[in-house]
Amino acid sequence: MNEPISRSLVVHGASILLGFIALGWLLGNYAVRVKKFDRTVVVKGLSEREVPADVAVWPLTFQEASNDLGALFGSLQKKNSLITEFLAGHGIEKDAITVGAPAVTDRFAQSYGDTNNIAYRYTATSTVTVFTNDVEAVRKAMRDVISLGRKGVALSGEGYQGQMQFEFTGLSKLKPEMVEEATKNARAVAEKFAEDSGSRLGRIRSAQQGQFSIENRDSTTPHIKKVRVVSTVEYHLAD
Repeated sequence: MNEPISRSLVVHGASILLGFIALGWLLGNYAVRVKKFDRTVVVKGLSEREVPADVAVWPLTFQEASNDLGALFGSLQKKNSLITEFLAGHGIEKDAITVGAPAVTDRFAQSYGDTNNIAYRYTATSTVTVFTNDVEAVRKAMRDVISLGRKGVALSGEGYQGQMQFEFTGLSKLKPEMVEEATKNARAVAEKFAEDSGSRLGRIRSAQQGQFSIENRDSTTPHIKKVRVVSTVEYHLAD
C-alpha cells in the first residue's frame, strides 16, 4: 500500500512544480509586457511672445519745505497744477491723472531730535499719479520731464523713475494659442527622440502646463514685455 501512496505524492509534487514553472513564465511574460508599456519620454515645449505694455503707472513725486504752513500748501498746489498741465500738454487725459493728498510733517512736533538746527519746520511730499492705457503718451512725457525742472518742479528720483511701471493685461487672449504652440513644440521634440531611438511615439501619458511669466524684455525697455510658458508632456514609446 505504501508504493501507490509514494507514486501519488510524486505525481502531486510534479504537478505543483509544473504549476510554479508555468506561473513563473506567465509572470515573467507579463512583466516584460508591462515594462514595454511603461517606456516613456518626458519633454518640454516652450512658447514665447514679445508684446507691448498696455498700461502705464507713473507717480510723479516732489517735496517741499517751509516755515510757513500756508505758504507750504500754496506751493504744493501750484506745483501740482504745473504737473497736471504738463501731463495734459503731452496728451494724457484728465481722467488718467490723480493728485494725491500731501503728507506733511511738523518737525517741531516730533518728540525726538534737536530742533535748534532745523532750517524748515514743515516738510511735505506730494504725488501726482498717472494711470493710463496710453503708454506712448507717457513715454513721450517722460522724455520731456526736464521741462518741469525748468519751471521749478524738482521731481524726486524715486517718484519719476524708480516706481514707474509698465504692465501687460492681455494675457487671457494669448493663453490658448501659446499653450497650443508649447504643446506642439513638445511633441516635435518627442518625435525626434522617438525617431533617434528607433521607437514610435505613442499617446500622451500625462501633461502639465507651467505658469505663465511676464517680464521686461530687458532693463532699458520696460514697456516691452516677454511672455513665456513651458508645457511638460510625457509620451508613451512603442517599438
